[in-house]
Amino acid sequence: MKNALGITSADFLERYTIPLMLEEHQLPVVVLKMQEDEEKKCPFVSDEGCTIYDDRPWSCRMYPLGLATSKIPGGEGEEFCFVVEEGDTICQGFNEDREWTVEEWLKNQDVNIFNRKSESYMQLTMHPHLLQNKQLEERKVQVFFKTCYDIDGFRERLFESSFFDRFDISDEVREQLEVDDEALLEFGITKWLRFALFREDTMIVKDGELERGAQALGWKVE
Repeated sequence: MKNALGITSADFLERYTIPLMLEEHQLPVVVLKMQEDEEKKCPFVSDEGCTIYDDRPWSCRMYPLGLATSKIPGGEGEEFCFVVEEGDTICQGFNEDREWTVEEWLKNQDVNIFNRKSESYMQLTMHPHLLQNKQLEERKVQVFFKTCYDIDGFRERLFESSFFDRFDISDEVREQLEVDDEALLEFGITKWLRFALFREDTMIVKDGELERGAQALGWKVE
C-alpha cells in the first residue's frame, strides 16, 4: 500500500495506522485508521472507488467473506461465512448478476496468494516462546515492529550499518533485499527475527562476532 501511495513505510504508519499490542503474545500490530466522518470510511475509498485497488489488503479481498472458527463441540478447523447483509453495505458488487463460489472468489481476489505469503508470519506468532506467554523485552518488541511494519526503515538499518559485515549473507540475497520489499519481509521474519528474538540458528555470524555485531545494529541479542 505504501508503494502504491508513493510514500515510505514510516510515513504510511504515521498517517494511516494505529499501533496496538496483542496481549496474548505481546506482539505489536497495526490497524488502518479510518476517516473521522460519521461512517468511519476507509481513507483509500473515494467516490470513484478504491484508490489502491491493486494493492488492497487481505481483508478487502476477502469481503464479503470472513473466517470463523467452529464453536460446535468437537468441531475442527475453520469455516467461511458471510459477514454482511446486502442492505448493510454500499458495496456495488451486490448489484452484479454473477454468482460466485467461495473457491472462485478466493482465486479471483488472489486471497490464496496472500495466505501463502502470510504463513511465515503466522508461524512466527505461534512460536513456543510466545505461546508460553513469556514477555518480550521492549527492545525486542521494537525490533519486531520495525522488521514487520517499517520495511523501509528495516532496509535502511541493514544497509547503513555493519550488518552485512557481521552476518554471512550471499551477494545474490543482498542484492534482492536491496530492491524487493517482499523478499526483505520474508528474510526479516524467517531469518532475522527468529535469530534476534529467540536465538534460533537462522543466521550465520561471521567470525563468531555475535554480540559485537548485534550491538553495532543497536539490537542487543541475549
